[in-house]
Amino acid sequence: MSTAQAEISAILVDRVADWLAQSALAGNDLETLVKGFCERLAAAGLPLKRVHLSFSMLHPLYDALGFTWFRGQDMEVEGFRKKAGVPSDRFLTSPYYHLLSNKLDHLRRRFDPSVPSEFPVFDELRLMGVTDYLAFVQPFSGNTSQGMMGSWSTDSAAGFSDSMISALLRIQSHLAIAAKMAVLTKLADNMMTTYLGGDAGRRVLDGQIKRGEGDTIRAALVMADMRGSSRLAETSGREIYIDTLNQFFDAVAAPFNRKGGQIMSFIGDGFIAVYPCERHRSQSEIACQAALAAAHKATERMTDLNLRRKEQGLGDIGFGIGLHVGNVMFGNVGLTDRLTFSVFGSAVNEVQRLQTLTKKYPHSVLASKDFASYCGANSWLTLGNEELAGIKKLTVLSPDLSGALALDEDGAMEPIYDRMSDAEQVMLLHRDAARLSAGDRRKLQ
Repeated sequence: MSTAQAEISAILVDRVADWLAQSALAGNDLETLVKGFCERLAAAGLPLKRVHLSFSMLHPLYDALGFTWFRGQDMEVEGFRKKAGVPSDRFLTSPYYHLLSNKLDHLRRRFDPSVPSEFPVFDELRLMGVTDYLAFVQPFSGNTSQGMMGSWSTDSAAGFSDSMISALLRIQSHLAIAAKMAVLTKLADNMMTTYLGGDAGRRVLDGQIKRGEGDTIRAALVMADMRGSSRLAETSGREIYIDTLNQFFDAVAAPFNRKGGQIMSFIGDGFIAVYPCERHRSQSEIACQAALAAAHKATERMTDLNLRRKEQGLGDIGFGIGLHVGNVMFGNVGLTDRLTFSVFGSAVNEVQRLQTLTKKYPHSVLASKDFASYCGANSWLTLGNEELAGIKKLTVLSPDLSGALALDEDGAMEPIYDRMSDAEQVMLLHRDAARLSAGDRRKLQ
């Protein structure tokens, strides 16, 4: 690009800022926001070759979302998982680490072919034709663990002009405001989904927040519980107890949170899940068969887990699962200013009693006759009729789980993590930078 083209129109950059404000007000997600922003900056005349942006997120599984935009190519999007550990040597020699460890807001470097690269990543950028690089840190507030980090790169022969840098610094604050709104919207969605479940979370975000609001739905119901947890809590430390409880939930609860299933709530060392269905036989069959297949999978996973625990010299984890089908109330209950969103009604009480009966019968999975009637040709063992206090008489059955049921494999129980990317390490260090003492930094360098 010639020198005559180096000046940037402030009017066009202001139009990008206006678009950011409108996009944020419209509730656009981060991906739409970032891609539209980068494309509009390029259209305004900024000779951007590459833009990298990372946004820290409050999420139980992820620390950040990262976006890398290349001119004329599709934008790359990554979710950066929560991980622990010492950053890699590559990251410790990166511009981002230099920014954070020296508490700098910006870092600008012109690339001179005759001068060795200051940071290894610059060698990669040179191969892309990059001539000038500007990195930055933009906290969303005084809390430096929440914010935006990124870099601008150009392949213009003249590099970034002063007017370009001025435009980038000015538009950066507009991007931070719009991104913060998008992050907060995503945060609300993440929290609702994580703590209430997908369907319940959407209902709350859509305004179903008054006590008593809800629907009566038909659903296959699941109630599960870990055995021996009280004794384990008394005889082991807090860390061992919580770790064991999470192992149980990973093994037993996970299959019921897919294929149409929704875990409504965790109750101490147990949980309740539902498979909503329409009020006719075909939909009830689909829901009950999905719940039964999940029970089969949960049993397999618990067998695998207990084998691994035995190899580690640990005791087995016992469990009980109750399966039922019926109409339930699905909505808000509690105090006016402190609500919970779950399922209620006689069918819920019945499935809870079925789960409790696994302590009486030598079977870890029990179901009602109503539930079994929707499960096709599966073999069932009738155990008897139970007169439950305050509940109608139930015929209790146990399924034959020796055969394989139709359920897609969901992979190994243990999460498989790839090597931590540089962008992940950016956000992890960004989060922890305020807690790194000077002595800690010296140990890492």
